[in-house]
Amino acid sequence: MKFWSPLILLTGLGLFSAPLFAADTPQPGGCVAKSEEIRSQIQQAKTDGDKGQQTGLEKALSEANATCSETSVLKQHEQKVLDAKREVTRRQNDLTRAMEQGDAEKINKRKEKLANSRKALQDAQTELEQIQPQD
Repeated sequence: MKFWSPLILLTGLGLFSAPLFAADTPQPGGCVAKSEEIRSQIQQAKTDGDKGQQTGLEKALSEANATCSETSVLKQHEQKVLDAKREVTRRQNDLTRAMEQGDAEKINKRKEKLANSRKALQDAQTELEQIQPQD
């Protein structure tokens, strides 16, 4: 019976502490995630023996650590969404002009480009939603 008490206690503590550790998980696209990505690239450069790339990545890491803030990352993603919205509007206008001309080949190309722009906008919005602070 003495064996089971500590085991049950440790199991219970493990279950209750898991959400606490999950709260510290970095959000995708944040400064911590950016630094981790650069660190993994540095490790890959070390593995490959690419000293030049390793040096450049180490410089990028130090700059990211010095200048990165969650606010700046959020603003970058917001700008990316705005740029994608402008691109969708531009592609929609291109499609409208092609439809006025009646050229089926141009219309199909413009539709495809518009679909790609809309997909890029959706991806940018999804990334922004993932890094926005949770209320």
